[in-house]
Amino acid sequence: MDIKQAKQEVRERIWDLLEREKAVREPGVHGHIPDFIGSERAADLLATLPAWKSAQVIMCNPDRAQLPVRIRALEEGKLVYMAVPNLADEHPFYELDPTKLSLPPSEAATSKVAATVAPKVNVDTIRPIDLFVCGSVAVNRDGARLGKGAGYSDIEFALVRESDLIGPGAVVVTTVHVLQVVDGPLPESAHDFRVDFIITPDVVAVCDTPFAHNM
Repeated sequence: MDIKQAKQEVRERIWDLLEREKAVREPGVHGHIPDFIGSERAADLLATLPAWKSAQVIMCNPDRAQLPVRIRALEEGKLVYMAVPNLADEHPFYELDPTKLSLPPSEAATSKVAATVAPKVNVDTIRPIDLFVCGSVAVNRDGARLGKGAGYSDIEFALVRESDLIGPGAVVVTTVHVLQVVDGPLPESAHDFRVDFIITPDVVAVCDTPFAHNM
């Protein structure tokens, strides 16, 4: 079995499990970053981390599961970068500056509204990232993760890393349901990155290979 097929088998297993256990808000999770129940609590736990408290600039994926993270970041005055759909633009990120928004964070942080109120920017104008937040389908305690299979998070991370916008002090986290945390290894490709922290609705887990994204 090749790596691509092995990754997809894990995704299918997790998607099936989440739907079977009714751990997502709506059915039809296959092919998506799961909008898991408890995402607000996960965002609250994330906000207890020193890395969150000290972060001034956050990059966060645009999926619904991480909406509470984006809202909280804006409410706390943090600058938020969020990818445009499919990164299909020469300016592939929205810049959500809480000092310039005319709408409340709960509206501005949604992907649809951000497209109407936030300017698009490229890596040449992005400020250095303090905290990188990604959604995942599956993640293990070593920090290895699988997205939905489109590779967008990997591209986002590569863009900012290759532009020296992710420094050695930056922290990478994912918010997930506990059912998305798997035991044992996950298939990985050369372009994959790892996370430093896994945040579930109830637990903050420090990965066994912290700051592996800088290796």
